[in-house]
Amino acid sequence: MLNFEEDTKPAGMPLGMMRPGAFDAVTMKKPVVATGNAEQADSAAPARTAGRIRVEDKRIINCNADVNQLVPFKYKWAWEKYLAACANHWMPQEVNMTADIALWKSDKLSEDERLLVKRNLGFFTTADSLAANNIVLGTYRHISNPECRQYLLRQAFEEAIHTHAYQYIVESLGLDEGEIFNMYHEVASIRAKDEFLLPFIDTLTNPAFKTGTPEADRQLLRSLIVFACIMEGLFFYVGFVQILALGRQNKMTGAAEQYQYILRDESMHLNFGVDVINQIKMENPHLWTSEFREEVRGLIRKGVELEYAYAEDTMPRGVLGLNSSMFKEYLRFIANRRCQQIGVDVLYQGATNPFPWMAEMIDLKKEKNFFETRVTEYQTGGALSWD
Repeated sequence: MLNFEEDTKPAGMPLGMMRPGAFDAVTMKKPVVATGNAEQADSAAPARTAGRIRVEDKRIINCNADVNQLVPFKYKWAWEKYLAACANHWMPQEVNMTADIALWKSDKLSEDERLLVKRNLGFFTTADSLAANNIVLGTYRHISNPECRQYLLRQAFEEAIHTHAYQYIVESLGLDEGEIFNMYHEVASIRAKDEFLLPFIDTLTNPAFKTGTPEADRQLLRSLIVFACIMEGLFFYVGFVQILALGRQNKMTGAAEQYQYILRDESMHLNFGVDVINQIKMENPHLWTSEFREEVRGLIRKGVELEYAYAEDTMPRGVLGLNSSMFKEYLRFIANRRCQQIGVDVLYQGATNPFPWMAEMIDLKKEKNFFETRVTEYQTGGALSWD
């Protein structure tokens, strides 16, 4: 299970000489090269002497360059995503929940719609906490590139904002907090998704886990794929469609607006994760074997099955013009997209998107959001143009 103990930092080392491992207990080694003895790593790799960092010294994993020197940038896409995420900053309490509260207290929502809202909150309230734990206690330690770490810090903060948003919705509607926050223990379809994810999160958060061998590096890559392509890239999408479909019918518009911001954030998290995965593949081609690619396809297929079971559980009958068979097609469509993004063969030939309006929901570069409640391209003062 997850270990929440903090790493012990060595004392007495001059700041300029601190290596990545000095901060996060990761032992840095030379990159493993695929040779006839590829499964053996050089465990005695000497640490680089203190000095100015060159671009060619940087790597996503297993880098022995000083991780405290942000520049020069090697992965400019990571820095650009960090800047974009900062410009998209938002906070839950900025969203007016008055209409949602009035609707929830009225008799204008069906029992199926109420179940859908509560099941969504039951999954998401803990899902983003799991995501944050995975970043802070796991992924951050094993990514040895400072510009990528910069984005991971922002991503972890956004996961906290998302958890705040779900709590804000629960509190605003006066829901039973114990019921909602404990659903990941009590509701089988939610528990099944979390139990699928935990072994992969545990790999990265285990203080004894270190990269530097092909076996360990493949474990890291596998967990990153599950985290980005299945957790954030698949398990969130039934919930997004359901709540945003409510908003399209002018119901629960405050909650839907917050979900729209979260969808925007999570889309960027997914894209960053895919870029990291593909960069690791490029720098470590010996990890990307045909057997491993088939294993990845099997994991994505299992993710589709679990998310479809969740869709059936949250929508035992058709509601909002949606039904579970539509979600089966949608999940297959998304799964194919995730396969294409990381370079594995698609799983479901001919799958199509039954919810084309979701693409518009992700694209917030317009004056008003779909529900016409506030400006959605929210940006911090430093990012605004006053021309």
